[in-house]
Amino acid sequence: MLGILLQITPTVTNAPATTPATPVVEQNLNLIELLIKGGPIMIPIAILLVLAIYLWVYKAITISQISKMDERMIPAIKDQLVNGHVASAESYVRNINTAQARVIDSGIATLGRSMREIESNLETAANIEIMQMEKHLGYMGIIAGIAPMLGFIGTIAGVIKIFYNISVSNDISISIISSGLYEKMITSGFGLLTGIIAYGGYHLMHMKIDRTALKLQRASFDFIRIINKPE
Repeated sequence: MLGILLQITPTVTNAPATTPATPVVEQNLNLIELLIKGGPIMIPIAILLVLAIYLWVYKAITISQISKMDERMIPAIKDQLVNGHVASAESYVRNINTAQARVIDSGIATLGRSMREIESNLETAANIEIMQMEKHLGYMGIIAGIAPMLGFIGTIAGVIKIFYNISVSNDISISIISSGLYEKMITSGFGLLTGIIAYGGYHLMHMKIDRTALKLQRASFDFIRIINKPE
């Protein structure tokens, strides 16, 4: 009987000690590491991004300086022309480095000729100023088109890298896929960001130039009016 009880008595074993879970260490990527993970295609995208920002800032400053309008210029020119001081009027506008002053100067230089010649000269001078303000803006339009395409090339390269690594290692794991996804998403994101910056700068600068062109037309009209009916 004792032997039977011994056989049915459960054997008590010591439970293994629970090992504490390994703490997860968070890894924060800085911008440089993020760009490096984007692969070689990030080099031309980064160059285009810097160039787009530089062109935006440079053209914004240049256009703002050239497109300044002085509401006192036309009345001052009118007073000098009415009093016959053509040389003083020329000296006045030539000391001002704005598109408005150069357009008016071209009109003063043709005084004494037919009205058609004066109008043509004013229009030509205004067109030259507009073209000068538009100089180099075409590069921003090119960047706006090229940068997203480079990002798309990076996306294709990332997908190719994923399938190549899978075929070589014969293993579908997160570590294999993530390296290609990094390259794919980073290049796409930075390509689109560069394109947006270039696209926005291109159109904002053109809007500013269009407003300046309208102001130059008004200044030309005011000049023609005062030489037609001097008081």
